[in-house]
Amino acid sequence: VQLVESGGGLVQVGDSLRLSCAASGDTFSNRAMGWFRQAPGKEREFVASINRSGYILRYADSVKGRFTISRDNALNTVYLQMNSLKPEDTAGYYCAAGGPFSGTSEKSYEYVYWGQGTQLTVSS
Repeated sequence: VQLVESGGGLVQVGDSLRLSCAASGDTFSNRAMGWFRQAPGKEREFVASINRSGYILRYADSVKGRFTISRDNALNTVYLQMNSLKPEDTAGYYCAAGGPFSGTSEKSYEYVYWGQGTQLTVSS
């Protein structure tokens, strides 16, 4: 499974942006997916996750109510809609895929495949 993120960029405080993560292979629908982020000098942290069917969603407290994770299994793509962006959202954002028939998780070690990341910078 290969994951390719897109959609990052430079935005202003309060703006919205949508990240996409396109997955290769034919097992996308069997895998839970997650978004993580890492700011300079900080550890990678959980942002959001979604189960295989798209009905079980989890969010970090820091993004709850502002970010929405979704997936389109027909397109092998997972999305992260980010609204009301803040400077503290500035980070590299990484898409991750769990193993076959995996459940959602906030733990990075439970994800098997990772994308290269896309940078988000929120300017004040």
